[in-house]
Amino acid sequence: VLDENGEGSDSAVIAAIGEAIQLRDQYNIRVINLSVGRPVFESYKTDPLCQAVEAAWQAGIVVVVAAGNDGRTNIANNNGYGTISSPGNDPYVITVGAMKSMGTLDRLDDLIASYSSKGPTQIDHIVKPDILAPGNQVVSLRSPDGVLPLLYPQNGVPLTYYEWTKEDQISNSYFTLSGTSMAAPVVSGAVALLLQAHPELTPDQVKARLMRTAYKKFPTVSTAIDLLTGQSFTSEYDLFTVGAGYLDIGAALADNTRFWGSAHSPRAVRTHLGSGLLGGASIVCDSASICGRTWYLTSTLQSIWGDQSIWGDQSIWGDQSIWGDQSIWGDQ
Repeated sequence: VLDENGEGSDSAVIAAIGEAIQLRDQYNIRVINLSVGRPVFESYKTDPLCQAVEAAWQAGIVVVVAAGNDGRTNIANNNGYGTISSPGNDPYVITVGAMKSMGTLDRLDDLIASYSSKGPTQIDHIVKPDILAPGNQVVSLRSPDGVLPLLYPQNGVPLTYYEWTKEDQISNSYFTLSGTSMAAPVVSGAVALLLQAHPELTPDQVKARLMRTAYKKFPTVSTAIDLLTGQSFTSEYDLFTVGAGYLDIGAALADNTRFWGSAHSPRAVRTHLGSGLLGGASIVCDSASICGRTWYLTSTLQSIWGDQSIWGDQSIWGDQSIWGDQSIWGDQ
């Protein structure tokens, strides 16, 4: 749905989703990955992109969406909160944030990517992201016609990365990128594995199982340093940053918990005390809760409740999109 510059339109995304729905039975389409997004301009209830992903969900297709890469955005002094993009703001879909694997096989040292967008969503205050997955410095397929390899040759992948060769040459097939757009396909792959093992699962049951079994051991905070500017970014491991936790495919495949109802992402509610309570989804399971632990929105998240950020009358986007005039990801 995007061109060689990584740009596209709402209509192209909506048309592609519609075609996938039409071809669902012919090709047994069970999961759609959307590594795209744009700012939230209206409620998910009327947003055309959100309506399109909901139609796919209702047709029995799991929709996985990148959360966005604006966790470092500090418009209105909100420390990156309220930056989930559309259609990741829709409560039906599985919205994915990015983790850094730190170059090791062990998840114990993994940290949140400071750029990973945080909830709650603009306008509707939906709790997002739903889950996290590795998304930093990920090697994946290189588009032969894309401009990114020309703009960022340092992200090229040497042939020695995957071949036994003495040639000092850059691959024409693979490229390294970072972002929630790289994390979302990891979850889409997990969905495919889960549906292969349990084809009877509904989209809501898939979402609930992935969230319930997600890895939930995190530090309280972590700090990342931008190597180009020297600026530091501190991330808190709260509900609006990590969601239900870090994807654990093995645990999801091994889980036999039964779920009924809807797995809509809950809504954050502001009380008269200024603290947050969570409105729940109607999903019911026969054992532990989906999130697996009790969350309290503490004073450390005051930026979320500020009058001029998420809950106020003004959107953090203002009159202009932070992506500029371009649709979807624009220049980034």
